[in-house]
Amino acid sequence: MQRLADAIGADIARQLYDGAEVIVARDGKQLLHSALGCAHRQSGRELRKADIFAVFSISKPITACLALQRVERGLVRLDTPVAEIIPEFAARGKAGITLAHLLCHMAGMPATNPNLALEDQGDLEQVVASVCGEALVSVPGERVSYSPIMAHAVIGELVRRLDGGRARLGDILARDIFAPLGMRDSALGMRGDLAARAVPVIVRDRRPGMFDADSAEALGQLVFDVSVDAEIPSGGVVSTAGDIFRFAEALRLGGSLDGGRILSPATIALATHIHSGDKTNNLYDFARGMRDWPEFPANLGFGFFVRGGGHHPTYFGMSASPATFGAMGAGSTLFWVDPERGITFVCLTCGLMEETRSCDRFMRLSDIAIAAALS
Repeated sequence: MQRLADAIGADIARQLYDGAEVIVARDGKQLLHSALGCAHRQSGRELRKADIFAVFSISKPITACLALQRVERGLVRLDTPVAEIIPEFAARGKAGITLAHLLCHMAGMPATNPNLALEDQGDLEQVVASVCGEALVSVPGERVSYSPIMAHAVIGELVRRLDGGRARLGDILARDIFAPLGMRDSALGMRGDLAARAVPVIVRDRRPGMFDADSAEALGQLVFDVSVDAEIPSGGVVSTAGDIFRFAEALRLGGSLDGGRILSPATIALATHIHSGDKTNNLYDFARGMRDWPEFPANLGFGFFVRGGGHHPTYFGMSASPATFGAMGAGSTLFWVDPERGITFVCLTCGLMEETRSCDRFMRLSDIAIAAALS
């Protein structure tokens, strides 16, 4: 594992990013847990284990697990039209969209919502009301139209309404995911007791790419603002590398960890199976021209990315088993589980990179980790 630590250290020295906390384990035994570099380069603040990161889209599988719990309880089906739970969602041709469509980004939802200001993205009620007024960009089920914000806002509201509509989503998440798994340093939006350990969201690689640098930093500020109490189911979870490792390990072990269960093995097997067929992910259309990336399958499950087969860009590493699954967050965070080999990998970084370069970086680090774990 020293080679992995050295590779991260070399990246930091080249100022590709500021710091990283990485955990690699095989069959539950940690082979590496290291915090390297700075949490904030300008101030010289060193990164420490248990620092708090904005994990961005790693929030999506966590939110997805809440919805899958309701499927297990018989409160909703994967093929239930969302409008049966949220009637106003049916507007503008969305009556046929199901929970399954939302979970694997095949609902035909637009990528962004131009009618809602960034500072309002933390208000789940406003976001859902705005989403309900949006029209589709494709026929549900026909294409992968990746929805960075809106799909999981609707999933979160669906969970809230199935639970009676009174509790905040952050409280439901704390009760049903974080507490059972012992994720004591995780929350939807910043908790006051965690704020002192927060790693600032700063974009180091400001080249044009998938995400606007200023918007990414503004989103980080919104998530970390204790006074706002932001609820962004798609990207608003704050956590530590250790807590994300506990979440990933629970998934590897069939839904439970240290006596706390969040899902059944059958549900996890279903969620981490590819449900998008050979359809491509429109999220990476920009990379075909910018980086000459090939077309390749989206490989989306219900809330998770899956490695699948083939030779193409993959955050999980070329040498990962086809069944490897996980999630990544905007230019900075990654976790994956290789169930065939029993390997769990978590890497949370500070100093965001342009997204395709972040994929290059994580692909290289993942391949190093796999080789070391199997040697």
